[in-house]
Amino acid sequence: MEVIVKRSARRKKTVQARMVDGALVVMAPAALSDGELAEHVSSLKARMEQRMGPRNDAHLEVRAEHLNQKYFDGALSWKSISYSERQMKRFGSCTIEDETIRISSRLRRVPQWVEDYVVLHELAHLLEPSHNRRFKELVGRYSLTERAIGFLLAVDSMERRKKRP
Repeated sequence: MEVIVKRSARRKKTVQARMVDGALVVMAPAALSDGELAEHVSSLKARMEQRMGPRNDAHLEVRAEHLNQKYFDGALSWKSISYSERQMKRFGSCTIEDETIRISSRLRRVPQWVEDYVVLHELAHLLEPSHNRRFKELVGRYSLTERAIGFLLAVDSMERRKKRP
């Protein structure tokens, strides 16, 4: 996990952390010693990693099962769901013929509610292959759909900016 430390002369006592675009941003007082800061960073990083949980294929399977039960009454089935290191232009894909779902490994760095949206989106393709009205109704059951789409658009835009010379 990338860690970005921001020191401030205005901050006197507290050390805080939050996730920003997949990085742990730590805000600390400028007067804090490097040793004390290192202890804080280590502790905050461990707590954040514990909160986020492991992001592996087993994690995706658990999330897909949860979303299937909650939004599709457990009616869907798939052969596999896994992270893909090769998906750099899409956040997810579903091959209906062999019932496989692939989620971009880039989503390991986003909040869980955003990843859940992408998984739900791909699960909905098992019922409706195209992005038609029925598909949008299926995906729209997830209350954070619009917010997640906005988040992913921002991620995509930032990644494109980083690639520019």
